[in-house]
Formats: sequence, structure tokens, C-alpha cells
Amino acid sequence: QTRSLLGVFEEDAAAISNYINQLFQAMHRIYDAQNELSAATHLTSKLLKEYEKQRFPLGGDDEVMTSTLQQFAKVIDELSSCHAVLSTQLADAMMFPITQFKERDLKEILTLKEVFQIASNDHDAAITRYSRLSKRKENEKIKAEVTEDVYTSRKKQHQTMMHYFCALNTLQYKKKISLLEPLLGYMQAQISFFKMGSENLTEQLEEFLTNIGTSVQNVRREMDCEVENMQQTIEDLEVASDPLYLPDPDPIKFPAHRNLTQKAGYLNTRNKTGLVSSSWERQFYFTQGGNLMSQARGDVAGGLVMDIDNCSVMAVDCEDRRYCFQITSFDGKKSSILQAESKKDYEEWICTINNISKQIYLSENPEEIAARVNQSALEAVTPSPSFQQRHESMRPAVQSRPSAARTSSTGSLGSDSAALSALSLDSLVAPNTPIQFDIISPVSEDLSGQAKSSGQSGRRTNPFGESGGSKPETEDSILHQLFIVRFLGSMEVKSDESPDVVYETMRQILAARAIHNVFRMTESHLLVTCDCLKLIDPQTQVTRLQFPLPNVVLYATHQENKRLFGFVLRTSGGRVDSRQSSICYIFESNNEGEKICDSVGLAKQIAFHAELDRKASEKQKEVDRVKEKQQKELNKQKQIEKDLEEQSRLIAASSRSNQSGTEGQFVVVSSSQSEDSDLGEDGKKKRESE
Repeated sequence: QTRSLLGVFEEDAAAISNYINQLFQAMHRIYDAQNELSAATHLTSKLLKEYEKQRFPLGGDDEVMTSTLQQFAKVIDELSSCHAVLSTQLADAMMFPITQFKERDLKEILTLKEVFQIASNDHDAAITRYSRLSKRKENEKIKAEVTEDVYTSRKKQHQTMMHYFCALNTLQYKKKISLLEPLLGYMQAQISFFKMGSENLTEQLEEFLTNIGTSVQNVRREMDCEVENMQQTIEDLEVASDPLYLPDPDPIKFPAHRNLTQKAGYLNTRNKTGLVSSSWERQFYFTQGGNLMSQARGDVAGGLVMDIDNCSVMAVDCEDRRYCFQITSFDGKKSSILQAESKKDYEEWICTINNISKQIYLSENPEEIAARVNQSALEAVTPSPSFQQRHESMRPAVQSRPSAARTSSTGSLGSDSAALSALSLDSLVAPNTPIQFDIISPVSEDLSGQAKSSGQSGRRTNPFGESGGSKPETEDSILHQLFIVRFLGSMEVKSDESPDVVYETMRQILAARAIHNVFRMTESHLLVTCDCLKLIDPQTQVTRLQFPLPNVVLYATHQENKRLFGFVLRTSGGRVDSRQSSICYIFESNNEGEKICDSVGLAKQIAFHAELDRKASEKQKEVDRVKEKQQKELNKQKQIEKDLEEQSRLIAASSRSNQSGTEGQFVVVSSSQSEDSDLGEDGKKKRESE
């Protein structure tokens, strides 16, 4: 009966626990919402106070609006204080009692239940061991231990049961308290909040709100009137623009403008997908100076398609498309086939590009000059016989090209360094540092051309080593890897120890390009060898820049855009000649940033091992020279000893002959002198030997 009654109480305790958890979640949502409302109200007041500091491009200084919003900010700030007080009261009067009941009382019931269950299991186990005692005389010690175990477990179970039952009975009273006390605190907090609100909402505030409501109605009427006028304007424009909705309007009613020096619009470009297959892609194209730019949908800025100075433009016949024309660069190495939407756009694009190719846009009155060459533009609409004929016909114009025209189309900022110094550079980048956006300016190219004509020709580098009379510096290099890169810019940096320097320089250069509308990029071939990094002109194979590999102290790829990479070059002097400087160069590749960095790392490893081998070889040669010198000294000493030994032997033999022939010396000599004439040549030799 006790167990059955205990089960009812436990079931009731579980139901109370489940209900209290749901009620706690609901009250906690009220508390969180009140906190969020208090924070949002405070943020709203803060933003209203900061309205006067805002600079809207289309809005002037409206003092009436500013003062009105300041008044609203003051009232909302008072309401925010009331909400903050309400949040504190809810935390103390509502959340604290129910949290105490949930975390303390309900957990106490669960703990006592577990302890009671353990005590009951221990008692059952002790009774089982006691029941197994035999009727025969056993060890009295074992019997006493079992009896003591039964006594202890029974006492523990009884004590635990009394505490457990007492907690279950008390839970019925605590349940009522835990339900009523939080609700009482919630209602008292709300009443206090409404009293504070009524005190703040005075008659003066009500009059202020009434005036604001009247002003809002007046603004709404003005807006409705303006909207009505705009709707009428839209209807008129729709009627007037109806013929323009046609993709190919009548050329008689809408003739083509042939005197344009700039144009923008959507074109379809043909991309080869195989040997004979191709696909068309629609992009927005526009001219900028002497460049043709394109921008895909979603891109932040446009990219360079082709330099159309002195280019060739002609109409072409495509099998599956109409209104197609082809643009070919001056050297004939790059061409692009584009399709216009209508015949009018088709003719205007051809005339515009033809005008730009003649550099009419550089003159003071480009439209007037374009009108003079209108006849040549009309001829450009018709298909040209061949590119070679147009190429030959344009050569005299290129030779007479003024240097100022080339200077105006450069992509380097140079003189704009003062504007760039206004950019906010952090500690990684040297302050007041200009950014160079081009490797070689057109002026320096003209100077280099003059140097070539005077006999000082620039050195051409063949990266594959197939030809060339003079032996290149990197011919003996183990590593030769070539990559196509586009130079984005370079600038001096303070540190060269962390890749963050490269990442920050990338960010600064890309931001500066976007701010100053610099889209021109110089394409080069980056040759990685074990000795240096070379930037080679892809057309002339002339080395534009050469970076010694030991001076390349840091290189990294962009963390997200793997096409971007850069390296830091340590030089012997910068703006201050007495110290070393570090310059970071940033490039864009064709998804090969990581490969280029891996290639540079491999080159540095090979160079490091080659240097170790060279030092070891020099050390071995020095050891061999020392050994050879020692061997020569040893041979010389042996030869001296041998000569001394031979000389001693000759002296000993001479002393013995002198002792034996002293008495007949004078006779022999005199007789030998008298007989010399009779002995002959053989006798003389024999006499000399004796």
C-alpha cells in the first residue's frame, strides 16, 4: 500500500516538474523579450541622437527634422530607462522564485528519489544474504556480519524513506508558492512600469505628438501629389519610347551616330570551347580612353579586354549570328569577335572603335575630328579584305604617333601619390607610400626604343633556351617554370615577416584601383629559376624586371581568391638610402597562385642546397690544394735528401782515389798532355772519363 501511494506521489512530482519547466520557459521568454526591448529602445534613442552627424548625399541640413528627432530621442531614452527598471524587477520578482523552485526543490526530490532507490536495493540485497544462512552451526562471525548488514541497511532505508516522504508532502505547498509568487511579481512590475510611463507622458508631450502627426499628413499629401506627377511622366515616356523597345529599330527613323568616341552597351562575345565548337556569352562592354572594357553581371568593376589604340575593326560573317564584327590588336596577336543587338548598335560600335583606334579621343574636339573621318568609318563597316592590308596601311600613323598620347593612356598613377597617401594604411604598410600600378610606363618604353636605335638594345630572354647567341644567365639553372601573370601594383611595406603584409597590400592595391578607376593591367610571363624571378614581355621577350631570389623574403597567396599572389622583395635602399626597404609586388594569375608560390619555394630550396653544395665543393678544393702543396713539399724534401746522399757518395769515392794515386799524379798528367794529340777523339773521351 505504501509503495502504491509512493508511486502516485512520484507521478504527481513528475507532472509538476514538467509543467514548471514549461512555465519557466514561457516566463524566460518574457524576460528575454523585455531585455531585448530595453536594448532595442536604447539603441533607437542612440541612433536618433546621431542623426545630426549623418551626411546623406540627397538630403541637406534640415534643422526642423534634426530638432524633432532629438525630442523623440529624449522621450525614447526615458522609456528605455523605464524598460530597464522593468527588466530588473522581472528578474528579481518573477524569474528568481521560479528558478529557485526549479533548480533547488525539484532537483532535491530527484536526488532523494535516487538515494531512496539505492537504500531499498541495499536492503533487499542484505535480506537475501541473511535468508541464505544455513540451519547448521556456522561461523558466528559471518552470522554477526550479515545481521549487522541487515540492521544498517534497514535503518538507512527507513531514514531515507522518511526524508523522501517529507519532501514529497512539502512539494504540494511549494508548488502553490512557486506558481503564485512569480505571477505576483510580474503583475507588480508591470503596474510599476505603467505608472512610470504615465508620469513621463505629459500633456506637453501629447501636444508635441499631435503636431508631428499633422506634419506627417502634410508630407504624405505632398508625396501623393509627386507620385501622381511621376506616374504621368512614366506614361508619357512609355508612349514616346515605344519604338525603342524593338530590338532592331528602323535605321531611317533612328540613324546610327558615326562620330562617337565612346560607347557602352551589351554585346555577345564568342568563346571557343573546342577545335570547331564555340559558345556566346552576353556581357556589358564600354570604352574607357583607348581601352575596351567588359563587366559581367554582379562584378564590382570592369576588366580590360583589349587595348584598341591602332587596332583593326571589321565586319565579319558568322554562320549562326548576325551583326558580328571583329576587333584585332595592332600586332595581330589578339582578336575578339563580338555581336551587337541591332544594326544601329553594330554600326555605332564599329565607327566608335574605328575613331578610338585613330586616337581621336585625345584631341580637344573629338566629335568634329570624327566627322572628318566619317567616310573611313563607313568603309570600316564593310568587310575588310584581310588584316594584313589594314595592318600595313596603319603603320605610318603609328610611326608618327606622339609620345604625349602614349603618356595619357598609362595605367600608373605616379603623380597621384598624394591622393593615394590619404588612404588609411595600418602599421604593416609604410605611411605616405605611393602605389605603382604599372611595371613600365609608356614613356620609359619610348626611351628604351630610342636606346635600342642608338645601339644599346635591351636583352631579350628566351625562357625555353631554344635560341640565342649569348649564353643566358639562367641557362645552368635546374628549375625553369613559366607562368602568365598580370601586374596589379606594388608599394613599400614596413615588415616582411608575416603573410599578413601581403594580404594587407593586396587589399590596399585593389581598393586603390577601384577608387581611382584603374583597370589597365600589364600582362607578363613570370619565369621562376633557381637564381631569380624574371618578368618577361610576352611579345618581345625582353626582361622587364628581374628579382634576385635571395632578396625574395616572403611570398603568399590570397586566402580566398587563389588567383592573387604576391611577394616581398628586400632591397638595399628605399626612400632613405641609409636603410634597407621592402617592396611588396602583387600579381593576378590564371588560378595558379598556389602553384607559383610552390615553384618559388622549390626554387629557394634548390638554391639553398646548391649553395651548400658549392660551399662543400670549395671546402673540398681547398683541402685538395693543401694536400697537393704538402705532397710537393714532401717530394722536394726527398729530392734534396737524395741529392745530398749522391753528393756524399761521390765525395767518398773521390777521397779513396786520391789516396791510392798520389805518387804517380804528376807523371800521369805530363804523359797525358803529351799523348793527347795521338789519342784522337775516343781517347780523349776515355781520358776524361778516367
